[in-house]
Amino acid sequence: MSKYLVLYQSEGAIDGPTVSEMFAKVTPEQWEAGMGAWRAWYEKCGSAVVDPGTPLDKAAKVQGKSSSDVRTTITGYSILQAGSREDAVALVQDHPHLRMPGTWINVLEWVQIPVV
Repeated sequence: MSKYLVLYQSEGAIDGPTVSEMFAKVTPEQWEAGMGAWRAWYEKCGSAVVDPGTPLDKAAKVQGKSSSDVRTTITGYSILQAGSREDAVALVQDHPHLRMPGTWINVLEWVQIPVV
């Protein structure tokens, strides 16, 4: 089994509201509906979800000794465990994140660092 970093991304995160701003505008009913969909996805995946992750916001670009605020399309992450990349991709194909317009998910396989 390999681990996979799942990055939730949205084109609207570049020039639209931040994740924090979106959360601040959500009604309790919208919040419960959205979280219910995520909980259902977690339950369906079972032990394949190693870390459910969290939303991400307020990015900084660090280059050399300087840093600056940046906007990124990455809005959250999860960590999955699966037998193959194809299996990991299959787990996210019906993810509730994909119900929002302009969104996508990247699935990246962890590489084991060889012991020398």
